[in-house]
This record gives sequence, C-alpha cells and structure tokens, in this order.
Amino acid sequence: MERRKDWYEHPEYYEAIFGTDTVREADFLQELSRRFGTGGNQWLEPACGAGRLVEEAARRGLKVAGYDLSEAMLAHARKRLTPAERRRVKLSQARMEDFFDPALEGRVDLAHTLVSTFRYLDSEKAAVEHLTGTRRLLKPDGIYVLGFHLTDYARSGPEHERWVGQVGADKVVCNTHEGLPEQRLRRSPMRNRLRVTGPDKDWLIETTWYFRTYDEAQVKRLFRKSGLRVTATFDFDYDLDSPVGRGSPRLDRVFVLKPDTSSKA
Repeated sequence: MERRKDWYEHPEYYEAIFGTDTVREADFLQELSRRFGTGGNQWLEPACGAGRLVEEAARRGLKVAGYDLSEAMLAHARKRLTPAERRRVKLSQARMEDFFDPALEGRVDLAHTLVSTFRYLDSEKAAVEHLTGTRRLLKPDGIYVLGFHLTDYARSGPEHERWVGQVGADKVVCNTHEGLPEQRLRRSPMRNRLRVTGPDKDWLIETTWYFRTYDEAQVKRLFRKSGLRVTATFDFDYDLDSPVGRGSPRLDRVFVLKPDTSSKA
C-alpha cells in the first residue's frame, strides 16, 4: 500500500465522493435564489474545489465566478469546462478570507459554500473577513447560501462518516472522523482517509486538520457581526418544503443569508 497526503492534490478522487449530489444541489440553489433572492444569473462559489458546481451552473447558462486555494483543484475545474462554458466562468486562486473582485462588487445574485468548507476558517477574524467580503459582492437582495455542521459541545464520542465512490476501474472509500470538540479553543480535530484501490493501485491518502466549531448562538453572533441576516434555514436533505425550525436538534444547517441593510458592519 502506498501512502499519500492531502486529498486536495487528487481532485478526481475527491470528486468521486462529493460529486454525487451535484444536480440536486444546483436545483436547490436555483430555487433558493428564486424564492429568497433575485433569481439572477451571476453566481459566486468560494472554495469551488474541483469545479463540479461551477460546471453545472455554467451548463445551465449562468455566469460563474469561483475561487479556491488549491491550484490542483482549479486546474481540474478548468479542464472540465467546454469552450462555451469557459466564456461564462472566471476562476481565481485565493483564500476565502482574502478574495475580492471589484468587478463583482454589488453584482452577485447568489454565492454558495456547502459541505462545511466554511469551517476551515480557523479564527473569528478570518470568518468575519470572509463573510463581510462576500457580503460586499452581493446585490442588496442577493443571497449567500452557507452550509456546515454546528457543534454539540456536550457530545462524548467522535463522529464518523463513510462514502464509497468509483473513478473508472478504481474504487474509492472515504472515511472522515471528527474528534471531540475543544470548546475553549473553538476547534475539532479532523482526519480523512481516502482508500483508492484498482488495477496496479493501492493508495491510502490521509489528511488531518482542525475545523472551527460553532454552536447556534455563536454562529448567529458571527452573522450579525458580519452584517448578514438569516432569511431561512434548511438541512443537508435540501428539502425546500422542510425548513429547519427553532430548537431543531439537527446540526447540519444550510443558512440563507442576506445583507442586513441596518448593520454598520
């Protein structure tokens, strides 16, 4: 078995795990934009990764700006686009807390970041910089759809998720572990193991990092501080007819955020 590090250097296998819901996610995002936003055609995807949702949005005729820190992911995203789609897409390398494009200021109809990517921002300062920067790019009635898991600081054991995918003849098994949250430090230890097996291939790609933690009160304070208000909340079932109610025990949340015109942030 060959050991490798950093699953972001292997976008084709990363994609095998997270690419199965692409059409359903794009449908969900478009309907959110129609119901809660402008329904317009300028989208922005922070941390766009290997570009599966960038490609799907461009295929639907939308204009898309995306950025990511990983050049390997961006190269994969560019390669998957047709010439016609490339004319509607602009991809950049940037950190989530740093990105700003003056050409997009006040022009974005919908921004979106799903699958807990937001929790990579490891400090309050970085999170606020990302949220306020994204808010500046939104139209007054634009929306930012932000999905991630809240933290149960009282839980007594680690959490585990497992997915299985296929890339050609290669089988991909993904196991992700989240350790116990460290409430004082506002972080949880994370470990991902991708096992890739196929003809003449047996890889174990292991990646470790920390995710920032948020309970419901912490995230609401953060949004207010960043000049955003919650318009609606859903879960990772992406069911538009089943919004998350107050006091729900579900920790997987999709927040529909809009600029708060009364905020001084």
